Amino acid sequence: MGRIRIRKRNLGWCWSLTRPKGFVRISSTETENQPAAELKIPIPQHREFNRVFLTYSSEGNERFYGFGEQFSHMDFKGKRVPIFVQEQGIGRGDQPITFAANLVSYRAGGDWSTTYAPSPFYMTSKMRSVYLQGYDYSVFDLTRVDRVQIQIHGNSVQGRILHGNSPCELIEHFTETIGRPPELPDWIVSGAVAGMQGGTDAVRRVWDALRSYQVPVSAFWLQDWVGQRETLIGSQLWWNWEVDTTRYKGWKQLLKDLNAHHVKVMTYCNPCLAPSHEKPNRRRNLFEEAKKLDILVKDKNGEQYLVPNTAFDVGMLDLTHPDTASWFKQVLQEMVEDGVRGWMADFGEGLPVDAILYSGEDPISAHNRYPELWAQINREFVEEWKDKCTGTKREDTKEDLVFFMRAGFRDSPKWGMLFWEGDQMVSWQANDGIKSAVVGLLSSGLSGYAFNHSDIGGYCAVNLPLIKYRRSEELLLRWMELNAFTTVFRTHEEASQKGLPVCRHLFLHYPDDDKVQRLSYQQFLVGTEILVVPILDKGKKKVRVYFPVGETSTWQHIWTEKIFTGKGSEAWVEAPIGYPAVFVKADSIVGETFRKNLRNSDIL
Repeated sequence: MGRIRIRKRNLGWCWSLTRPKGFVRISSTETENQPAAELKIPIPQHREFNRVFLTYSSEGNERFYGFGEQFSHMDFKGKRVPIFVQEQGIGRGDQPITFAANLVSYRAGGDWSTTYAPSPFYMTSKMRSVYLQGYDYSVFDLTRVDRVQIQIHGNSVQGRILHGNSPCELIEHFTETIGRPPELPDWIVSGAVAGMQGGTDAVRRVWDALRSYQVPVSAFWLQDWVGQRETLIGSQLWWNWEVDTTRYKGWKQLLKDLNAHHVKVMTYCNPCLAPSHEKPNRRRNLFEEAKKLDILVKDKNGEQYLVPNTAFDVGMLDLTHPDTASWFKQVLQEMVEDGVRGWMADFGEGLPVDAILYSGEDPISAHNRYPELWAQINREFVEEWKDKCTGTKREDTKEDLVFFMRAGFRDSPKWGMLFWEGDQMVSWQANDGIKSAVVGLLSSGLSGYAFNHSDIGGYCAVNLPLIKYRRSEELLLRWMELNAFTTVFRTHEEASQKGLPVCRHLFLHYPDDDKVQRLSYQQFLVGTEILVVPILDKGKKKVRVYFPVGETSTWQHIWTEKIFTGKGSEAWVEAPIGYPAVFVKADSIVGETFRKNLRNSDIL
């Protein structure tokens, strides 16, 4: 083991690596005009290290934000934050569901720290920011009042120290180095994405019903396009990524008919393949193809690693193999040629930590890198498909492809186009429910994930004799109000140009307001001009609003047009279902445009 101590100098930082005999002193290459200083600490090669501890001072009132998509907390002072990609869990500490999930499977319930998309990055209320490069497992220990300790489970340390005068500057500098997402296609923000299953006839019935109510729909997301099979735990998808022509008869015509009305079709895939020799109407057996190409992850015996997945086992694509990307892009090409214009690129968080990879790299580090590789393959296909299109298609976003995913790591904002927060419980609880969806949205936004959203109404329902989690009508409607202000309804140029999120914690624009620093899920900004205060508790009809201290402190309630002018003041506001507490900056162009759009839609 080695320990590193850091002290701040007038310019730059000074590092001391202590070891049994003496120490090594390393200085950063920072200058006054650079927004980032490289942090690189070479460990002497003649000694073997498997841990590095990086310790430096922190102020007692310093708040720590970021660490990727986190669902339970915004400020991490006083906590130990593990940086490891994994399933978020079922309940994540909320009871009794977490206890029940853990009885069924070890640690299936998760805890407050489990997340699909962590990031070794933070910013603080003192405008300090650090991120680690590389993919080693690490832990940020913030439990001591006067110090930070980063534990890196590896033999080297590399990263960057970022400088900025505001949280927005820090995010800009961070995303300058890791990369930013592209702007979303026009069609994905033109209406709702209706997720459903059931086959061709069911889609046409729902489509007719939505049209009769004049519901703006941008796409149908059909997860079961690959067909379903009965297992010990019920109906599950065939993980063989081609259309099931029995369930979706007339597939190409269905897509053609929907597209004629400017409604796209989105599908589903993931980097795992299930043996499909028993599937009656398959054209291809992708598992067998990948096995013959030798592009599946292997176990310690050199055989295909069959990973348990509920009621069946799957092979996992070895994304480090040079032939994997081109093969899977060909699978995506067949899907797109049928008329599909988007898909969920699911999973990415489940690479076994004892797997054997083509690259020969440490599987624990590769585990954190895997979701980035998965996103990269999908993104490369999207860009290659656009390059193949002729005419003005390159400038026309009406037909552009889009994929969305849940797993990620530090550089995922560069490769991913759109993220979603995974599987929340259908509940009002804090760690895994509607409140956690807001925290995940805002924490990921502080970590470079500009486009994110959650499933309306949550996902995981439970119907056990003593434990029941059922989606109520009230929860569904309040979640609809919440998601009306997230990514898939609006796009902002700042996301792709500066890396700033669509939905923002107030800390981004009011960093000196102490009450703002303490907020978690209570309220958020859309851009800079719209303030949203969602109701996140059962049975509530009014909500307490905090108006932050800033240059502009005049806010207008969109439903009553009442003006609120108090700096740092609070007010209780009525918010019955259908009328969420939303405010716009008085006399702002964005606010007036927002109100105009509501009037044109007969909402206001």
